[in-house]
Amino acid sequence: MEQMERRRVVVTGIGAITPLGKNAAETWEGLRSGVSGADYITRFDASRFKTRFACEVKDYEPTDYFPRREVRRMDLYCQFALISAEEAFQDSGLALDNIDSARAGVIYASGIGGITTFYEEVQKFVEGGYDPRFSPFFVPKMISDIAAGMISMKYGFRGVNFATVSACASSNSAIIEAVQYLRNGTCDVIIAGGSEAAICPPGIGGFNSMKALSTRNDDPKRASRPFDKDRDGFVMGEGAGALVLETLDHALARGANIYAEVVGVGASADAYHLTAPHPEGLGAALVMKSALEDAGIAPEAIDYVNVHGTSTPLGDVAELKAIEQVFGEHAYAMNISSTKSMTGHLLGAAGAVEALACIMAMQDNLVPPTINHETPDPDINPRFNLTLNKAQKRNIRFALSNTFGFGGHNATVIFKKYSTS
Repeated sequence: MEQMERRRVVVTGIGAITPLGKNAAETWEGLRSGVSGADYITRFDASRFKTRFACEVKDYEPTDYFPRREVRRMDLYCQFALISAEEAFQDSGLALDNIDSARAGVIYASGIGGITTFYEEVQKFVEGGYDPRFSPFFVPKMISDIAAGMISMKYGFRGVNFATVSACASSNSAIIEAVQYLRNGTCDVIIAGGSEAAICPPGIGGFNSMKALSTRNDDPKRASRPFDKDRDGFVMGEGAGALVLETLDHALARGANIYAEVVGVGASADAYHLTAPHPEGLGAALVMKSALEDAGIAPEAIDYVNVHGTSTPLGDVAELKAIEQVFGEHAYAMNISSTKSMTGHLLGAAGAVEALACIMAMQDNLVPPTINHETPDPDINPRFNLTLNKAQKRNIRFALSNTFGFGGHNATVIFKKYSTS
């Protein structure tokens, strides 16, 4: 049987709400300028926790975006999702009258979903003397797929619709799934991305009990310090990112502005540990090799790697070991940076926001920095260009984005600067 030609996939819209800004432009400006989004937690009294800071979305007022009645029906993670999707949709220039709704889809991720809703409802149940009257919106506010469903309802997209859940790899997984549906001709347009809002007592408390979070309470803005010898864990972030992905033919037919092409995707498993990465980075190496093979490019083609780089003692070293395995000598010629040093770790939303970082880095020929680096780690090869503390100018043709999740889930996406030639 003759094999069908694989359709090319491009990015035509970007949206975000993050600790650095309420939209994609503000977020990118914060990233390129090396701004930290960390500060003391305002959402609840964190004084009894080992970690009392996080990267919150600043000055967020839900009624600026939604009627009060709708706010009561949505968890914060879902609000962030709809905000990011709306910006991406508007940015894309899509017109609903000119879209085949049966060929338009939504694949939108969350690693945890409505954890704040779950916590608040259970708290009311216990404090109310085990009164069994739960909110009728409890379940739909809590579940991780509701954001994808609500985005599809808003735009009338009747094609593929689901959520991907692979912990901190979730939104890269969403992008990967969207690319595959577009490549095989099932859809023409898909909104893909991820959202997370886990800065709440069980979110902070749960990660504290695992010793995963930084406890640098005297200096929150400098707490997220990937690759630094004195890193002591990640900083929780929140927010959302969304991309409008289209087949190239569909985008060209409507004269869309094209940001970038998605040329390679990969997925793998560590098959090693619940929360720790494989110490030699075997799963991470495998997923990068898979993405490069899918893209049909040599490792030497990559100019920039946006690493998972969470600022944990084990994870940062394992990822760099994997990069050395995959790229060899070229590992030291590329730019590498962790934008989590500024946004914190957005968990299931990380990949979508870091996709924005890769795409805008290519647009501006500027690599965003890894901030807060002070002391070299003797376990990290000093030959790496980790883009420390200040952005660096570079012509970027190919950018690779890594995300790794608890459970050993690995997902990598490769973006290419779009050219008509």
